[in-house]
Amino acid sequence: MSATAAVEARPVLEARGLTVRRGGAEVLRNVDLELRRGEVTAILGPNGAGKSTLLAALAGLLSPAAGTLECRGRLASAGQVAALARRSVRANVELALAWWGVPRGERRERAARALAALGADGLADRRATRLSGGESRRVHLARVLAVEPDVMLLDEPFAGLDPSVRSELLYAVADILRDPRRATCLVVHDRAEAWALADRVVVLLDGRVAASGAPGEVLEHPPSPEVARFLGFDGELTDGDGLLLLRPGQVALDPAGPLAAQVARRVLVEDAVRLELALPGGRVFCNAPLPGPAVGDEVRLRTTGGVRFGRGAVRG
Repeated sequence: MSATAAVEARPVLEARGLTVRRGGAEVLRNVDLELRRGEVTAILGPNGAGKSTLLAALAGLLSPAAGTLECRGRLASAGQVAALARRSVRANVELALAWWGVPRGERRERAARALAALGADGLADRRATRLSGGESRRVHLARVLAVEPDVMLLDEPFAGLDPSVRSELLYAVADILRDPRRATCLVVHDRAEAWALADRVVVLLDGRVAASGAPGEVLEHPPSPEVARFLGFDGELTDGDGLLLLRPGQVALDPAGPLAAQVARRVLVEDAVRLELALPGGRVFCNAPLPGPAVGDEVRLRTTGGVRFGRGAVRG
């Protein structure tokens, strides 16, 4: 490997043993993370897991109590709140470029390029106060994109948007985020967003990295029961071999199925009904066509897939 290739292969941002304390409590514990050019990394975790704290620490906004952090390039970040100035959309993007020291003669072209990439070029002359939530998010992202950073950090860029607007924005940015010149790291709300956007998924639980890897590996083969439960494997069956965790899509009612269960609860969900099913070995969930069985009915079911853990993983 040549010296140039070796440099390019190095992570553009690298954290080792990163620990962050806030209010005297450890919010992040011994986090290792590498961000590489051309790669999109998604951070997942429940509320309070330390996701936003991690992004703030990577951005240099919080000082670590322990560990090291090295960034080999220009870093730009966008927080959850799209705080836009009471000016035009174009002026908002150009203000960000001015703050970064981009020469005046380059600002308009770079602002226009970033807005066009996000499908927001038609908003350039509109005042920021007249934007919808989805439009404000696009402008917020355009400000970071226009800087052309080596590392881009985004904290829940789709938070607070209606499902249809979130889906539209997700589609718009999917290709933009992945750039061979840049490393991108974003906190996302759910696993569907991580699946759509990321090359690598990092799951934070209680301030620690509980899983890290390709989306298909982490989301379909979680390394621990705790990660699996967070990722939607909410059905649990225990037997002599240990613990089997299942998503609702891996459980189906079947009159000829091998397992007998009783309907413990039912909740309407759009054009189906979500059933909680009690079995001697635990409880599972599934979606069934309307009207579905009633609470207390005896049913039979079958399971497919799921993730299995040894007997030591069974809850006491």
